[in-house]
Amino acid sequence: MVTTPRLILILGDQLTQTVAALKAADKARDVVVMAEVADEASYVQHHPKKIALIFAAMRKFAARLREAGWDVRYTELDDTENSGSIPGELLRRAGETGAQRVIATEPGEWRLIGLLNDLPLPVTLLEDDRFIASHKEFDAWAKGRKALRMEYFYREMRRKTGLLMDGDQPTGGQWNYDHDNRKPAPGDIDADGPPRFTPDPVTEEVLDLVEARFGNSFGTLRPFWFGTDAEQAQQALDAFVTHALPRFGDYQDAMLAGHRFLYHSVISVYLNIGLLDPLDICRAVEDAYRRGHAPLNAAEGFIRQIIGWREYVRGIYFLEGPDYPSRNALGQSRDLPAAYWGAPTDMACLSAAVEQTRDEAYAHHIQRLMVTGNFALLAGVDPGQVHDWYLRVYADAFEWVEAPNTVGMSQFADGGIIASKPYVSSGAYIDRMSDYCKTCAYSVKQKTGQGACPFNLLYWHFLVRHRDRFDGNPRMGNMYRTWERMDAARRDTVLKDAEAFLAKLDAGQRV
Repeated sequence: MVTTPRLILILGDQLTQTVAALKAADKARDVVVMAEVADEASYVQHHPKKIALIFAAMRKFAARLREAGWDVRYTELDDTENSGSIPGELLRRAGETGAQRVIATEPGEWRLIGLLNDLPLPVTLLEDDRFIASHKEFDAWAKGRKALRMEYFYREMRRKTGLLMDGDQPTGGQWNYDHDNRKPAPGDIDADGPPRFTPDPVTEEVLDLVEARFGNSFGTLRPFWFGTDAEQAQQALDAFVTHALPRFGDYQDAMLAGHRFLYHSVISVYLNIGLLDPLDICRAVEDAYRRGHAPLNAAEGFIRQIIGWREYVRGIYFLEGPDYPSRNALGQSRDLPAAYWGAPTDMACLSAAVEQTRDEAYAHHIQRLMVTGNFALLAGVDPGQVHDWYLRVYADAFEWVEAPNTVGMSQFADGGIIASKPYVSSGAYIDRMSDYCKTCAYSVKQKTGQGACPFNLLYWHFLVRHRDRFDGNPRMGNMYRTWERMDAARRDTVLKDAEAFLAKLDAGQRV
């Protein structure tokens, strides 16, 4: 009988009792390895709240495994014998236990997959089956398609899971109710945002550690309110379904100064580290609809984010390969503006999104896509720097989900694999979906001259400088026809004003 132990690697975003590596392990024989290492905490300068969330959740998860009878070898960041890397810790534990093999659940990042494949020990990488679509399923769906549009993949996931299905037809007769989910914020917000959990002693110890080691990173560590175990994550889900889901659909695209969360769930921080299961989440939301607690547009819109978009971007990330995050189809090269790191700006929407990101390690999808992402794309910022920023600053950001959202959806740097056209807009969209423009130093109604909204100027500048690429795009024809109908003198003024704005940006001046 084989008695040599194997090392079972559990990463900080794999905190699920049924994760593939644990299911393949033998509790009587194998050794679980978990480690807080400098390489993973600092390969980008993560938000302190993100590091604290992951470390605290890891420590609690390790304690649960020990209570269940597992032999867990856990390395804290300040352990004197800490090698500083995942491969180093596996080799150290192999020497300590005599283990000669490693079983791991596939990481969600090509960088770490490469490190494990290069380990001088045999490593078995098991596909992460916490996702609904396997790599094989997604690749089969993608094969031979001219366009990989999420909507059609999403319908396959609805059929596979049976969520919001009545027989073989979508509940309500439609697959997608997005047209009902674009309302500006109402005058009254009757939800208090996600539950805020008081740090327990384990979390407080981690907060002290993170404050000492990562106190100079962008982002506010305290007050820290994230849940750090499965029970708290479940409470957050329950609170969302009870208090926010009924109005989530209508107002999911809205932005409102002074209300950072509106009707959003903020459970991606728990889902993406394994404290919640995607199907459990979706079933809870579907049940709320079936019970009459939430309307169909809210339930469908939320479920689409989980089994549609989330699964789709993961499929794209692994389908496209390790070079995907470095793509730059538009050849944009401007440095990320200082305002993204908290430098003062007169743009109310950008200031609000960055301030919220700094304080909460969170901003909802429209703030990310149509404020910070939209501005970076219009201004011609290097998508690699934008990718690096999003990966750093959000607590739910792991490369498998962040890179397609940023490189593909937000920056169009993949050349149109995800988006059929760039997600760009003038200030009118932000004005329609928020109240930011009411207090802004710039005028959203002004198209040129002193005080004109930068989004208005940069929108046309972007279209003109990339006209060779987009002029034939059927979804952008109206934009170019509108440009051509403008008086020639006005077009010249718009471009000159945009160039002047970009010159100020390049000079590091306040904008």
